Amino acid sequence: MNVAVLLLLGLGLSEVEGRCFFNRTQEHCVCYNLSQESLGSIIQCLPASVVEFRGGELERYAAFPISGLDSSTIEMLDSLVIRKIIFGDLLVPEILLAQVLRFFSYTRVRELVFESCIFKGRGNWAEMTGQNLPILSLHFHNVTSAPLTGREQDLSSLSSWLETLQELAVTGSHVTSLPCGIGRVFRALRSLDVAQNSLGDERLMPAFCEGAFPQLQVLSLQRNNLTSYHSVCKSVQLLRELQHLDLSQNKLMADPSSSCQWPMALRIFNLSNTGLDEVLTPLPPGLEVLDMSCNHLHAVDISLTSLKKLFLSQNMLQAAPSIKNYTMLDTLHLGNNLITELPWDEVKLLRHLWHVDAAGNPYNCSCSGARGLQELAGMGHLGQGWPQGYTCHSPPRYQGRLVKDVPVSVLQCNSAAVIAPVCIALALLGMGGA
Repeated sequence: MNVAVLLLLGLGLSEVEGRCFFNRTQEHCVCYNLSQESLGSIIQCLPASVVEFRGGELERYAAFPISGLDSSTIEMLDSLVIRKIIFGDLLVPEILLAQVLRFFSYTRVRELVFESCIFKGRGNWAEMTGQNLPILSLHFHNVTSAPLTGREQDLSSLSSWLETLQELAVTGSHVTSLPCGIGRVFRALRSLDVAQNSLGDERLMPAFCEGAFPQLQVLSLQRNNLTSYHSVCKSVQLLRELQHLDLSQNKLMADPSSSCQWPMALRIFNLSNTGLDEVLTPLPPGLEVLDMSCNHLHAVDISLTSLKKLFLSQNMLQAAPSIKNYTMLDTLHLGNNLITELPWDEVKLLRHLWHVDAAGNPYNCSCSGARGLQELAGMGHLGQGWPQGYTCHSPPRYQGRLVKDVPVSVLQCNSAAVIAPVCIALALLGMGGA
């Protein structure tokens, strides 16, 4: 059986008119609704590193066996450069999925993606016991399947592979819970993305029980049904290797007296667009990146000496936070707030600060305010928003004018510095004449 036929039948493509399109520059091939008549077009996908199969219904291939491949076929499969395969807009019988995974054991595919798929029925996973797969990254987006609860035995049959998986994403798929036993299978997982689901506070703690996801470093809980800052903190306490946590687009509220301690390894914390009107505490003490943009903050008073990047754009800040204690800060975003002047005296003392975005604020273009921004721009720190994004709101004579066009010469901004030397010179001349 040649490789093209094996790929077609092994992956179970439906009998609907379609064909494949190969982008040689990107090494990307997309196949739409392949049929037996358009089978030949799949051959052009063999040099691709990424292959997509879009559209179709696969039930007629549910019983297709993948076994007994001869050594020459296995050798050819091993020689393919395909590293990522995407299935999209498909009805997938779960029993066929088990067959497909066995097929991948003969390839070097590293990443497997399912987008907008419906998984039907229950698969026979017993034959996967002890089976190793080269796939290290597994992604599901907008998929429908049977609930994960009660599937521990199925996952146990896949444990030889799942224990080596490094990235898992299940996004936009109405997930409401992650049973504790499932997390214990993923012993090598580094990244877990469960964004855009329906996880609530009460279901989170069982998901990250003792022994679950022991190597997890990156966790995205973006856009779920989380509300309690304290509950989330308690839920992830056992993730001792956690370095990056994304809680954005949840509606978080402060708890009356929260003494929870976040994992000590946590370095990146995303609290953007969480409805905050105050900074929640406690914050992880070793943070290097903190994103609290797109909230309702009126003031920010935090002390994080290790902080390197602070994002506060699109809030209601009337003044920039005091940053003199952030000696390691290299990035500061303050755009689209109500800030009238940057603390130039503090900013110029930060040796590491290189990227400042403060566009879209109603600036007071007094001499000190305008000069600070112009000096930052002159040092190349204001980036792409300068100069169009920086306009004067006051005083009236400069309203609507670009900050860069405001005159800040010594003569105009500090007349005393000019008049005093003149007066002294005149006095000395008068004394000399006498």
